[in-house]
Amino acid sequence: MSAMFEESRTQSRPEVDLDPFSQETRDNPEAFDRAVREAGPVVWLPKYGVWITGQDAVVREVFSDWRRFSSAYGTGLTNVVREEPWRKPSVILEADPPTHTPNRKVLARILSNAALRKLAEDFRVEAERMVDALVERRSFDLAEDLAFAFPFKVLPDAAGLKPEGRHHLMPYSTLNFNAMGPKNDLYKEALKVVEEQGTFEYVAAQMDEKNILPNSFGAEIYAAAHAGDITHEEAGMLVRAFISAGIDTTVFGIGMTLMELIARPDQWDMLRADPGLARPAFEEGLRFRAPSPVIGRTTSGPTELAGVSLGGEEKVLMWLAAANRDPEKWDKPDEYDITRRPVGHLAFGIGIHGCVGQMVARLEAESVLKALSARVKRIHLAGTPEKININWLRGYHSIPVEVEPA
Repeated sequence: MSAMFEESRTQSRPEVDLDPFSQETRDNPEAFDRAVREAGPVVWLPKYGVWITGQDAVVREVFSDWRRFSSAYGTGLTNVVREEPWRKPSVILEADPPTHTPNRKVLARILSNAALRKLAEDFRVEAERMVDALVERRSFDLAEDLAFAFPFKVLPDAAGLKPEGRHHLMPYSTLNFNAMGPKNDLYKEALKVVEEQGTFEYVAAQMDEKNILPNSFGAEIYAAAHAGDITHEEAGMLVRAFISAGIDTTVFGIGMTLMELIARPDQWDMLRADPGLARPAFEEGLRFRAPSPVIGRTTSGPTELAGVSLGGEEKVLMWLAAANRDPEKWDKPDEYDITRRPVGHLAFGIGIHGCVGQMVARLEAESVLKALSARVKRIHLAGTPEKININWLRGYHSIPVEVEPA
């Protein structure tokens, strides 16, 4: 009887022949996003044996019910309970209550509004210093020299990472986001790089309390461990989260926002006239081109989603880039508009697993956009921007520009 039921369920299962991780998708992301969204509320991808949804309402349902759609099996393609993951699962990103709860509380406390207010001045000063130096040069790479350089300076500083060895951060993060997708050539090359460079050793050492600088987020995490709020092992894992998950998405989010503003001089002028539009410009950038376009969950048992029957321990990929342009949610979704109030975009997630560091990312982006718009009248592309090739992310690793000082 069970075999007959499974055959019937399979035959009625909506399927679509799409590959989220192909070069074609990376080259034409918007076409893929549209195809996913229009394929149906939730459809099966036979190539990877997973479900996918690109509709706002369905994504919200999955995000909002951790009991039915678990993070503990991993948020990428790999089922980290059944398969050997490349690293030990995160105690906050790949965990549900009760494990998730105390770790989330510690990070939320450390990344409080009061802490961010203290960071704001440091971020402002560093952004202005970097932008001043770049404007003096007139020609530079907006991706490498600013969108990349700023977060890779201020976030490790705030986290308490030593200056030595920070060149390992990008390869490790790149491996992290490639590993969330298929074990393809991108993953294999990323793994080779970190193995050859000794990056795993760096990360293991940097997670150790004795290597964390004082008066930092990392030091506060270990203070929570000493207070008994979390274990020392969990503290090290939370420090690792700053290394692997807190930088790339901000880097690429800033870069793609700047690309949209370069393409729309009228909106750049609006930002220059009103610095208060810096944060809305970034939020709209995240909605319009999500740097992390997908996140996964796993069904904790048989369930139904948007009228479709799902089995237990089946992956559901929430295609955020598609949902963020769902016309059922957004007016004129394919237009980038910094005067829009994009409250409710899904780039940071929602629910108990919503990005705990999202306010830090907003502060970083706001600092960069304010500093640049105050000092630059116009940005011109001086070459062809080059996109990244990472399974789980979108963005640019090169944006050559020339600027006209204000």
